[in-house]
Amino acid sequence: MSDLTDVTAKRSLDTTVESPENVAKKSKIEQRIQIDSGIHEADVGITYFLSPELSGFKGQIKQRYTDFLVNEIDQEGNVIHLTDKGFKMPKKPQRSREEANAEREVEAARRQEFKVDSQLREELVEIFGEEDVSNIETVYRMANKMESTKSFEDKTVRTKIHQLLRQAFNNELESVTTDNNTFKIARSSKNSRANKQEKINQTKDANGVENWGYGPSKDFVHFTLHKENKDTMEAVNVITKLLRVPSRVIRYAGTKDRRAVTCQRLSISRIGMDRLNALNKTLKGMIIGNYNFSDTSLNLGDLKGNEFVIVIRDATTGDSEVSLEDIVSNGCTSLSENGFINYFGMQRFGTFSISTHTIGRELLLSNWEKAAELILSDQENVLPKSKEARKIWAETRDAALALKQMPRQCLAENALLYSLSNQRKEDDGTYSANAYYTAIMKIPRNLRTMYVHAYQSYVWNSIASKRIELYGLKLVVGDLVIDDTEKPVSETSIDDEDFDEDVREARFVRAKAVTQEDIDSGKYTMEDVVLPSPGFDVLYPSNEELKQLYVDILKADNMDPFDMRRKVRDFSLAGSYRNVVQKPKSLEYKIIHYDDPSQQIANTDLDILNNTRAKESGQKYMKAKLDRYMPGKGGEKTAVVLKFQLGTSSYATMALRELMKLETSRRGDMCDVKQGI
Repeated sequence: MSDLTDVTAKRSLDTTVESPENVAKKSKIEQRIQIDSGIHEADVGITYFLSPELSGFKGQIKQRYTDFLVNEIDQEGNVIHLTDKGFKMPKKPQRSREEANAEREVEAARRQEFKVDSQLREELVEIFGEEDVSNIETVYRMANKMESTKSFEDKTVRTKIHQLLRQAFNNELESVTTDNNTFKIARSSKNSRANKQEKINQTKDANGVENWGYGPSKDFVHFTLHKENKDTMEAVNVITKLLRVPSRVIRYAGTKDRRAVTCQRLSISRIGMDRLNALNKTLKGMIIGNYNFSDTSLNLGDLKGNEFVIVIRDATTGDSEVSLEDIVSNGCTSLSENGFINYFGMQRFGTFSISTHTIGRELLLSNWEKAAELILSDQENVLPKSKEARKIWAETRDAALALKQMPRQCLAENALLYSLSNQRKEDDGTYSANAYYTAIMKIPRNLRTMYVHAYQSYVWNSIASKRIELYGLKLVVGDLVIDDTEKPVSETSIDDEDFDEDVREARFVRAKAVTQEDIDSGKYTMEDVVLPSPGFDVLYPSNEELKQLYVDILKADNMDPFDMRRKVRDFSLAGSYRNVVQKPKSLEYKIIHYDDPSQQIANTDLDILNNTRAKESGQKYMKAKLDRYMPGKGGEKTAVVLKFQLGTSSYATMALRELMKLETSRRGDMCDVKQGI
C-alpha cells in the first residue's frame, strides 16, 4: 500500500500556491456556492481523497433509473436477483347459477338424510342428554346455533367432547366453550378445520405439494422485491396498504435508494401465499416473486452488502491529457488495491440548505426551540410546496395556520406544527421550552434519531479526513480494530426499524487499540482500522493526536466526547465503529459509446427475466436484453459502466467520488442529477 504523506504535502502546497488556474478554479467554486446555498462535502467533513495524484473525469449519474442498479447481498454472500414473478393461480371452474343451486339442493338433502353413528350417538346422549343431542342434529341439518344445557368443569372432559362432536358429524360442526363451561355449537364456518384442510388440498400442485408447490405454511413468507423510483419504506407502505395489514408485519435487511432500480429480500408474517402473489396485478413500479416459507423473519442488518451496476453518462476527461480509458483503468486499480475513504455520503445529511447534522447538534445540546426552528425554517433548498407554510410560520408563529399549508410528506414539520397548535402560548405570544420539547418528541422516532446520527456521521467524517491526512494508509500505534476475542454485546435495547442498518450492526461490537507488536506482526491492515462515532459506549483511539481531534471538534460545538449520555434516551448516544477504508469487491468496468441519451445501457433483472421467459416460451423477445449489459451501438457520447460490491452501510457515491474526483453534493459536478428519461 502506498504512503500518502508526501502526496498530502504536495496536495497542500498545490492548494496554497495561487496560480492563475487555481484562482480561476477557486472563483468558480465561490460563484457556485453563492448561487447554491445548499450543503457541500466540506460542510460535513468530506475533504480528502486516497489517490489525489490520479486524474478524474466528469459524467452524469442517475440520468435514468436504470443507470443505477442495486442488488442486495444476503448473509450467505448470494446476490439477490428476481428470477420469477410468483406463480400462476389456477383458474377456478365457473359454475352457472343452475349448477350452484343444484349443488346446494344435493348438499341439503345429504344433510337431511345424515344419521350419526349409533354408538357415537349413545355417547353424546350420555353426555348431553337426548334433548340436546336432538338439537345438535337440528343444528347440523338447518345451520342454526345452540348452547348446551349442561356445563362441564373438567378441561379434559371438555377436550374429549370437542373431539367427539367432530368425529360424530364429519368435522362439519364447530364447538366452543363459554365462560360458564357450556358448549356453543354451530355448523362449520369458512375458517373451520374441515374447510382449512379443504383449502390446503386445493393449493396442491401436480405433485401433491401444498401451497402451489412451495410446501407447508410457516410463520413467515420471504420474497424478493424489485422496485424502481421508490424507497424501501414507501414500497412497504404500498404493499401493506393493499393487503390491509400494519406496516410492521414486513421486515427487511436494509433500505435501498429511491432513484434507482433495486432488488432485495423482504419477509412478511400471517399472510397467505395466494394473497401476496395476487399483488403483482396491482403493483406499479415494483414486482415481487421468489417466495419461500421460513420460521424466522428478516431483521435490519441481515445482509452482507450490495452489488451496484452504475452507468456514468456523458463521460469526459475535461482538460486532462490522459485518456478516459487510462483514467478509469488507473482509478479502478487504485480502488481495488487501496479502496476509498468510507465517508458517510451526502444522502446522510439531507437535501435542504440546513444539514440534518446541524439540527442533530441542537438536539444533543437540548436546544429544543432552536432545533424546531431549524426544521421549520424557510430555506433556499427545501420542498417547494412547503415554502408557503414556512413563510407563514416565520411571519406569524401561527402553528395552526402554517399546518394547513404544510404538505403531508413533510413528516417532521407536520408533527411539530400539530403539537404546537395544541399548546398554549406564553403571555408574550411565544412557546415555552417545554412546548418545543413536547413537539420535538412528536416527530416519528426514526426521524428524531436520524438528526443525531447525522451529527455523529459529521464528526466521524471529519476525524476520518484528518486520520488519512496525518498518517495516510499506514497503521499507527493507537489505531482501533474490531476485537474478535470479545463477544458481541449491546448496552441498550433498540428496535430495528428505528435505525439504519449500519447503526444497528455496529452497536454490537467492541474494539481494541493496535500495538507496535500488532503492526510488526502484519496481523492487521488498513482495511481493519475503524474509527468510532462519538458515544458513551465506544473506545476512542489511544493515539493522543487522534483522540484530541474528537475533543476539539466536539468542544467547538459545546460538547464533550466523553459525556454523550443525555436525559432523553433517544438522544443518548452509545456510539459505533466504522471502517476507515472500504475496498469494492469484484470491481469491473466497461466503456460504451452511444448517441441517443435515452438509450438504455444496463438491463434490469425484470428486463432479463421477461425476455428470457419469452425466449423459452417461443415468444418475441429482445436478444439485447438477455444479459446485464446492452451491446454497444457506437456513437459520439461515452458512458462508463461500473460493477462492484460494497459491504453494509458503505456509500457507492463515495466510491464514485474517489474515482471521478468530483463533488457529490446535490449541486456538485457528479450529482447534478438530470431528470429521468
